[in-house]
This record gives sequence, structure tokens and C-alpha cells, in this order.
Amino acid sequence: MSSPDIASILENSRELDRLRKEQEEVLVEINKLHKKLQATPEVVEKPGDSSLARLKATYIQAKDLSEREVTISNLLLSQLDTFLPSGLPGQQRIKMDGNDQKRKRMKCDSDISRLSPSMWRYIEACVSLKDEQVAARVTSDAEKDEWFVVKVINFDEKTKEFEVLDEEPGDDEEGSGQKKYKLPASCIIPFPKRNDPLSTQEFPAGRNVLAVYPGTTALYKATVISTPRKRKSDEYLLEFDDDEEDGALPQRTVPFHKVVPLPEGHRQ
Repeated sequence: MSSPDIASILENSRELDRLRKEQEEVLVEINKLHKKLQATPEVVEKPGDSSLARLKATYIQAKDLSEREVTISNLLLSQLDTFLPSGLPGQQRIKMDGNDQKRKRMKCDSDISRLSPSMWRYIEACVSLKDEQVAARVTSDAEKDEWFVVKVINFDEKTKEFEVLDEEPGDDEEGSGQKKYKLPASCIIPFPKRNDPLSTQEFPAGRNVLAVYPGTTALYKATVISTPRKRKSDEYLLEFDDDEEDGALPQRTVPFHKVVPLPEGHRQ
């Protein structure tokens, strides 16, 4: 197993831990709302009360986090499967050694049949991203990670790699044409659905996120100042790191569908 592979597995493990901690926070909030409604159920009949709306929003957030956890868990399983020996137990393999073609055919059938339902769902989710725009880490060195908006061209179910297209490469890129990359799933973050804001996880004020900088196709670390729900719009109010103007960080609006979780260990 190479160092980059190990690093990717460790990064996904840290992301899994972060998701579970966030789920615990959401569960605490849900329990608080449950207790409030049980103690004073009449409060929902008061004009302007938002208890039920908040409860629905926290359930949606919990569902989103749970689905993200399944995706990361399945990704870890597929990464580990790549390095674990597969096939039949030693005794059965010995019996088949006299027929190489039969052994290869049975191994192929075994590889297909051992895919779990969750793995199939994971593969289907990856395939469904074709022609969609996603956030992609296209470069990574010792100093920083660079994330850009790219278009998914294809997902290879065998190698578990995405083929993506950078439709607007920067001026400093070699050549002026569009660039293609082949990236592992750990370098891809799907954007929220533009037409379904209610089912999208909302990041609270103070949370660090990765967001598309206005007027560009690059994503940078930012801090949530105000949420779409609080602003009664479809935009976050963010402060981007290293975006200082006249000694202060300007606050910029970014559509909710261009904001994603900050990857664990992000370097900028």
C-alpha cells in the first residue's frame, strides 16, 4: 500500500469521525426540541412560532449527515477491499490450481457477487454524478490543496476513479484549452442540489467551510457569518481566509449550492 493510498484512507477516517461528532450535535438539538414540544405542545399554535420548522430542519440535517456517513463508509470499504486479498480460502484454491481459466472465471464471479447493497448504492451515487459539476481537489502538494469546480465526465466502476473536466482553467495553466483529470473519490465533493434547498445540510454560523469564491471557479476556506435560513435567502454570508481588504475581511455572499464541508486536514 503506497503512502498516498494510506493518506487517503486516513483522511476519510477523519472525515467519518467529524460527521459522527456533528451527528451527535444535531441529535442533542433534536432532543431539546422534543422536550420543548412535550412540555409545552400548545406553543406550536402561537403565531410566529418556528418550533416545528426548526425540528424539520434538524431532521433534514441529520438525514444529510447520515447519507454522507454512508458514502464515506462505503468509500473506505472500497479502498480497503483494494488492498485486502480476495478469492476463496486456501484449501479450496488448492483444489482449483489445475484449471487456471476456471479459477480466473470463478474469482471474477466472486468479486461481483461480494459487492454489498451499500456498495452498489455507493457506485450508483457516483455514476449519477455524470455531467454534474462537483468540487474537486486537482492538485495537492506539501504546502496546499487546490480545489476547483469541474464537470464529471465519467466514473470508472472498476478503478473507482472519476474522469473530470476543468472547463475554465486559470490563466497560469499551460495552454488555454480545457483540462481533464482522473481523480479518486476522496478528491470529489458533490455540491448540494440547486433546486432542493430544504434537503440540504445548513452549516451554522462560525463553521469553517469550503466555498466557491465569487466570480471564480476556485474554492477556498471560509467562515460562515450568516446562514441562508437566517438571511431568508438562498445565500450564505461568508468571510474567506486571506481575503483581507483595508485591514479587514470583507463579507461576501455565496449561493448555498456552492458551499461544501471543509475537508479534514485542508491546507491553503
